[in-house]
Amino acid sequence: MGQGPLAGIRILDMTSVLLGPYATQILAEMGAEVIKLEPPEGDVVRLIGPMRNPGMGCMFLTLGRGKRSICLDLKQEAARQAARDVAATCDVLVTNIRPPAMARLGLDEARLRAADPRLIYCAILGFGPDGPYAGRPAYDDLIQGLTALPHLVQRQTGGPPRYTPLALADRVVGLHSLSAILAALVERGRTGQGQLVEVPMFEVMASFVLGDHLTGMTYDPPADGGGYARVLSPDRRPYATRDGHICVMIYNDAQWRRFFAAIGEPGRFDNDPRMASHTTRTTHIDAIYAELGAILAGRTTAEWLEALGAADVPCAPAHSLESLRADPHLQASGFFRAEEHPSEGPITAMAAPIRYGNHGEIPRAHTVRLGADGAAVLAEAGYDAARIAALAEEGALRLPS
Repeated sequence: MGQGPLAGIRILDMTSVLLGPYATQILAEMGAEVIKLEPPEGDVVRLIGPMRNPGMGCMFLTLGRGKRSICLDLKQEAARQAARDVAATCDVLVTNIRPPAMARLGLDEARLRAADPRLIYCAILGFGPDGPYAGRPAYDDLIQGLTALPHLVQRQTGGPPRYTPLALADRVVGLHSLSAILAALVERGRTGQGQLVEVPMFEVMASFVLGDHLTGMTYDPPADGGGYARVLSPDRRPYATRDGHICVMIYNDAQWRRFFAAIGEPGRFDNDPRMASHTTRTTHIDAIYAELGAILAGRTTAEWLEALGAADVPCAPAHSLESLRADPHLQASGFFRAEEHPSEGPITAMAAPIRYGNHGEIPRAHTVRLGADGAAVLAEAGYDAARIAALAEEGALRLPS
């Protein structure tokens, strides 16, 4: 603790699953002190395997990195009061518990900010408070479906609608939550006042998806039914080579000229009217990408990587999870770290990807067991040893065995 651009900022993390914990993971990587408040059963992500010990699942080892853990049974008033007392020591509270439930706990924004006007209260919501969906539960799959991502996959592939194979909505909205918290901290630095920050998943993801795909629906009347033709082309994919696949992205005029020169057809760009401009290429993108795929099938992946790399045409291997783990750039940059976790033994950890010129590498503590820091966090909130012991005896505070 105490290093990085957010050193001295204290966060009470009352989020669970992925969206909020991802945002607070990055806050911890920036040097903030993050106190994760968990229920007696712990965050559900602790239970996602594989794992070596109960409550220390593989995904949680990343999401919980650098955070402290306090375990309170908020069904008890003594635990709710302890949570309020911890919140009073913090700069930011982040929650994805629905507002009526937070109000029943006495942890709503109005109550906490009346006690501390400098508090930034970030409420991550499924839906904005003004529409008919307000208050509904929301998960990544639901938000993907609501924002047309399975429909777009169906349009591109011709197959059934499918979700993207990662928790995309959670990650995207987590990043927006992070940026909103940082903006509120900047404003508080100017005014001295905290505020309520609401981050609705549906609206954020709708903005994210429609940034690409509103297209002709921008106009009134609409010029088309929406959808960015280039990214929806069925041939926008890793291309088959003679022995595998390769990713190639030829975008501007200069790149197309260099590509045709690399395959021995330097005049092809000027002689094909479809190549005349970015607009004409987009109009004919399906046919152009199909022809590109046919050309790339004629050589091996290694041959293309060498030839296109020499021509400065953007290209890359199409990794599997296993080959990504062994990527030479990630290996050379120290992205993967072999570490010895105090309870889980040897693990592979990912380094924080962002570097700050005013700081060396920002140290991060290992992910801790459920409730490991509860006694220390309450002591910092003014609780003496007898009161902490009484809370533990009552079951309001759960300490690790």
